[in-house]
Parts: sequence; C-alpha cells; structure tokens
Amino acid sequence: MSSAVSRRVRLIPATAALSALAIGLTACGSTTTAKTETAAAAAPAGSTVVAVGALSNGAATEVDLTVAQVDSIRAELPASVRDSGELTIGLGLLPAGSAPLGYTGSDQKTLTGSEPDIGRLVAAVLGLKPVLANATWDNLFVGIDSGKTDVGFSNITDTEQRKTKYDFASYRQDNLGFEVLKSNSWNFDGTAESLAGKTVAVGAGTNQEKILEKWQSTLKAEGKTLTIKYYPDANTTYLALDSGKIDTYFEPNPELAYHITQTAKTPNPTRSAGKFSGAGASLQGLIAATTKKGDGLAKPLADAINYLIKNGDYAKWLAAWNLSNEAVPTSLVNPPGLPLTNS
Repeated sequence: MSSAVSRRVRLIPATAALSALAIGLTACGSTTTAKTETAAAAAPAGSTVVAVGALSNGAATEVDLTVAQVDSIRAELPASVRDSGELTIGLGLLPAGSAPLGYTGSDQKTLTGSEPDIGRLVAAVLGLKPVLANATWDNLFVGIDSGKTDVGFSNITDTEQRKTKYDFASYRQDNLGFEVLKSNSWNFDGTAESLAGKTVAVGAGTNQEKILEKWQSTLKAEGKTLTIKYYPDANTTYLALDSGKIDTYFEPNPELAYHITQTAKTPNPTRSAGKFSGAGASLQGLIAATTKKGDGLAKPLADAINYLIKNGDYAKWLAAWNLSNEAVPTSLVNPPGLPLTNS
C-alpha cells in the first residue's frame, strides 16, 4: 500500500447547475460535510474516505467508505495518467441530471449520484484525485475522443458498435424493471405469459417499448392480450400507477429504484416486481466504464472495480443507491455487448 498521507475525496461542484430535487436543505448538507470530515481525519495513511450518497436528498443511504490505494493496480496505469495525479471522470448529466445516476445534490452545487460515486471509489483505489467533468451526453464522448476525459462513468451501455471507438470495463448490469404498487402481489417471471391480461405503461421510442411489443405479439399469437399505455412524462405515468389505471410501469431499473425510495413513506408505496436485461433475453446487458480505445486504461479500471467487489465496498455502494439488483460478480474488459443489429 502507498505511504501517501491520508486524504478525503472532495465532492466536486457541477460545472453547471442541474435542476434541484428540493430546496431549503442547506442545514442537511452542512451536517453531512461535518460528519464526513470527521471520518476523513480517522482514515489511515494511503487511504481515502469516500462519502457515498452524500447530499443525495434522500435518494441514497449515506455511508463513508475508507478505500486503500492499491499500488499494484496503480502501477498498471498509463504513465501520463499516473503522473498527472488525477482521474478525469466524464459524466453526461447536463442539462437536468437523472436520479439516482447523477444530479445536483442538496447543496445546489455538488454532483452526487451512483455514477459520480463509483468514479470516486475507483479513483481512490488508483491513488488519483477524481475530477468530475460534467457535460451533455454527446459532449461526454467528445471529451473521451479528445483525451480531455480519461473515463466515462455515466450509465454507458456496452455495445458492439461503441467498441469500434472505445474500451469497456463493466461495473453494473443494464436492466429494465417492472414497478408496481406494494399492495400488488404480481411478479414478472421472465416470460411473456406472466404479462397476459396486464396493462403496462412504457416510454415511447425506447428499447423497453421494443421488448414489450415483442411480448405483445407473442401473446396475441396465443390469443392473449397485453395492453400497452403511453403517457407524456414520468409524473403522469406514476399517477396512472397510483390510481390503478395501469398494472405496472416498465422502465429503466435505476429510475425504478429511485422512485421506490421516494414513495416509501407515502400512502401508496411501490416496489420492484422483477427485472429484465436491457439487451433482451439472449444477453445480459452491461453498464461499463468507457475509455478511448487502446489507451491502456480499461484493465486497471477493471482491476480497481474488482478490488472494490472483493473487499465489499462495491456492494455497499450499490446498496446505498438501492441498486443491489444490478450487481455484477466481476468486472470484465470488453465483454460481449449489445449486438450491432440492436445498438
């Protein structure tokens, strides 16, 4: 382990304000800062305290993780990155962000979310200072292409098409999920048959719509029905779920996980009724750290993630953001991705 002095990962302010989830939470932010500064003081030499879920406005269960620098993994880094002392982490969160993946925290300026936090954890293993570079989705890739950004941690799906330009180190499953009222006992069993007779909301033009339409066709051939409903936005969809107009909402799993935390103390809490791979039945989709092809970063990134998996910090990070059902057993470099025919 490194003998470097202990340090704390400072949450990096967003380069542009994202839409806030709530107002008037300055006192909460101050308490969080004081708490994590105390934890930082107790960190052993050569380690970093990462405040996972800090300033999350209730979207996460905050936990301080003390992460040791691993010199053997740090030695794998390209010299230019290692010598810079920084890991520039690309985030495609502008203009508004998306909880729980990444958004402006309760202090109205700091980027929080599952994606900034995994970037901070990986940087700690590598002994580098995390520098968050927030951008639009398109400009995230421009930053990687230009070399200004070392790695993208921004819910990027591993696809075969993207592999022509990028290398990947996987760190989460890419899942879709079914959200139902907690009072509803129905569960998705992975087959179209379990959706027979159901009314399901889905976003128009999405990957999940394509999957749902295939199931609808399968059921129709069997003389069964599956009703698909569309709503203009998430809020109206949730109102339809709350009122019983739909049985379930088929949506990206992280959005589902976040909404569950927001409804937990309401009269009509929701739950997950099952998940399905975003790549379809034949392949488990994966979310991956994304680097410029051939730059030598993918392997040390995967090794850092695997270190976090082995020591338990990875599971704690996922649990903090209610994403435990997206855990991978190991981080892989350039695993099979979404096929070119479906990218």
